[in-house]
Amino acid sequence: MAFPLEGLPARVRIHEVGARDGLQNERAVVPTEVKAEFVHRLARAGLTTIEATSFVHPKWVPQLADAEALFPLVRDLDARLPVLVPNERGLDRALALGAREVAVFASATESFAKANLNRTVDEALAMFAPVVARARAEGLAVRGYLSMCFGDPWEGQVPVEQVVRVTRALADLGCQELSLGDTIGVATPGHVGALLSALDAAGLPSSRLAVHFHDTYGQALSNTLAALRHGVATVDASAGGLGGCPYAKSATGNLATEDLVWMLHGLGIETGVDLGELVATSAWLAERLGRPSPSRTVRALSHKEQ
Repeated sequence: MAFPLEGLPARVRIHEVGARDGLQNERAVVPTEVKAEFVHRLARAGLTTIEATSFVHPKWVPQLADAEALFPLVRDLDARLPVLVPNERGLDRALALGAREVAVFASATESFAKANLNRTVDEALAMFAPVVARARAEGLAVRGYLSMCFGDPWEGQVPVEQVVRVTRALADLGCQELSLGDTIGVATPGHVGALLSALDAAGLPSSRLAVHFHDTYGQALSNTLAALRHGVATVDASAGGLGGCPYAKSATGNLATEDLVWMLHGLGIETGVDLGELVATSAWLAERLGRPSPSRTVRALSHKEQ
């Protein structure tokens, strides 16, 4: 039975990142056929946006070196299948395979921009400008990721106005959707509300925003609820709670999709996701990774079935 709260969206679109962000940090290379089956299972569970892979140079993220082999195995699914493109070469590769949605990955802080992209924040934005322009000219949807929106392992708490400036810059480049990342999981609900209010005042309404929370301090669901109260209706999550960030060692797992769905359904919010099928999918993948799922909901529901 659902117990709705006033002022929340009637429906939330889950932007599933498990196949890309979730798997990119795995030490052992996951076979391409397992990744493809994972994406197919996610689609069968009702997820309508599934980030498939990244067209980054294999040297930087070896786990995703099979992007050319993987994408043809999933591109005919009835789902949105965005891919990450770090530069024009990545965009060329994505276009050659028929990708219809892409994302670029920026940083709100100079330290992480240097660690992740070996550029300053403004240099990274300049690199993305032709990528976004070309993608939009080709009719592709473009998402802009912004990492370190709340805290940075080198710089500490990130000023709200700094995040607003870079988010505004990504929007001005042509990114239609902007995903706010709590890369090291330090956000709290009041901080989330302050940032969303500041972005709205800067002409970036919640309808253009998504949130991407990590659960390092157990705050991901409370932060998500704070974002929902501000009108955000797109939430990033990773099936089974997989993932972290290869360039920020203090970044632990993403918000688990199952934990998010449990909360949303309990609030009477529609997702289109079959939680039982999703739990089965994450349990299936956990077996192939050789360890239990980090998701509390996966563990609880899997235990009930035993």
